[in-house]
Amino acid sequence: MSVEIISIIVLAAMFVIATIFPVNMGALAFVGAFLLGTMFLGMSADDIIAAFPGSLFLTLVGVTYLFALAQKNGTIDLLVERMVKLTGNRASLVPWVMFLVTAIITAIGALGPAAVAIIAPIALSFAKKYNINPLMMGMLVVHGAQAGGFSPIAVYGVIVNGLISDAGFAFSPVALFLSSLFFNLGIALILYVLLGTRKFAGSRLQQATGSVATARLAASVGARTSGSDFVSAASTGASSAPAPQSPASAVLAVKTRISFPQVATIIGLIALAVIALGFKIDVGFVSITIAVVLALINPAAQKGAIEKISWSTVLLICGMLTFVGVLQAAGTIEYVSNAVATLGAPLLAALLICYIGAVVSAFASSTAILAALIPLAIPFLNTGEVSAIGVVCALAVASTIVDVSPFSTNGALVLANAPEGMDRARFYKQILSYGGIVVAVGPLLAWAVLVLPGWL
Repeated sequence: MSVEIISIIVLAAMFVIATIFPVNMGALAFVGAFLLGTMFLGMSADDIIAAFPGSLFLTLVGVTYLFALAQKNGTIDLLVERMVKLTGNRASLVPWVMFLVTAIITAIGALGPAAVAIIAPIALSFAKKYNINPLMMGMLVVHGAQAGGFSPIAVYGVIVNGLISDAGFAFSPVALFLSSLFFNLGIALILYVLLGTRKFAGSRLQQATGSVATARLAASVGARTSGSDFVSAASTGASSAPAPQSPASAVLAVKTRISFPQVATIIGLIALAVIALGFKIDVGFVSITIAVVLALINPAAQKGAIEKISWSTVLLICGMLTFVGVLQAAGTIEYVSNAVATLGAPLLAALLICYIGAVVSAFASSTAILAALIPLAIPFLNTGEVSAIGVVCALAVASTIVDVSPFSTNGALVLANAPEGMDRARFYKQILSYGGIVVAVGPLLAWAVLVLPGWL
C-alpha cells in the first residue's frame, strides 16, 4: 500500500475517532503527523515540527489576547455602542456594515485573515449584545473578506493573475474579482435571508447609550420592542404617564464615559489596522505587542485575560495544519491532483480539481492551495475544451469560499472570538456544519455557473 493511500486512511480515521470520542482533533492530528511522518516517511521530529503553523498560532493567540483585554476594560462595549449609530440604528444594516468594511479592507490589499482578525471580534460582540445570530454575523465577515480578496491589487488577485500571466493565457482580472465578489455576496444574502430576515423585519434599534449590563437589565423587564427581537440599552426617559413602557424606557440611562485604558485600547486597535494592513507586518506580532503594552498600562484588566485565549481552538487548528504539512511532504495532495488530471474529461476534471481545492483549502492555506492547483489546471486549459477564464475563476472561488471552515484561518478566527458566555462547542459545530455545506455545494455551483456554460 502506498504512503499516499495510508495518509488518506489516517486522515479519515482521525475524523471518525474525533466524532465518536470527545478528543480534540488537533491533538489527534499531532499524533497522526508524528506516526505518519516517522513510521512511513522517515521524517525527523524537526521536519514534522517545521510544518507547525507558527504564524497562525501567534495570530490566534495575539488577537484573542488583545481583544480579551479590550473586552475586560469595556472598549468593545464602547465600540459596539458607537457602531449602532453607523446604521442609523437599523438592526437590518448591521451585518452588511461588517460585510462591506471587511470587503473594502481586503480589496485594497489586506490579507483576509488580517481583516477578519480585526473585524470579527467587534462584529461578534455586537451580535451578542443585540441578539443577532452569531453564525450569520461571523460568516458575513468571512464572506466579506473573500468578496474583496480577488481585486487586482489584493493578495489573492495578484497571485492568481501572476500565475496565469506566466502561463501565457489571456485572462481578465476583472472577471476574477467580480466572480468572487458576486459569489460571496450571493452566499451572504442566502445566509441573511435564512438566519436574519425574520428578526430584522421592521426592526429598528433605539440609540444605544448604555452599557451591556444595562441591556441585560432592559431584557429582564420582560417585554420586547414592537416588531423586533432586539432590546435597546438606551433609555428614552421616565414618564409619569401610566401607559406601558418599552424595555428601553424602563431603564435609567447610563452615560458611557471613556476611560484612559479605553482610549489607549482604541489607539491600539487603530495602530493594529495601520501597521498590519498598511505596512504588511505580521498581525500576530503586532497584536500581541499592543496587548502587552495595554496590560502594562492597565494591569487590572490583565487579570484573567490569558485564560480567555481560546486554547482549545489553537490546539485544533495548529494540529490540523501540521498534519496537512505532513500530507504535503508525503505527496498526497499531488497524488490526488495528478489522478484527476489524467481522467481525460476536461469538464469533469475541472469539477474535481475545484473540489480538491475546496476540501484541502478548508484545512489549509488558501494561498498555498491556489499556488499549487492553478498550475495543475493548465493541462485542462491547453485542451481548449473548457474556458480558461472560467476554470480559473471557479477554482479561485471554490478554494476560498470554504475559508468559513473552523479549520481554516478565517473560520478559526471567528471561532476563537466567540463572545463570552457562548457555548463554544455548539458554535464550533454550527461553523463546522455550515463549512461542510459550503465545501459540498460551493465547488459545484462555481463549476456550474463559471465553467459549464462556457460564457467566460
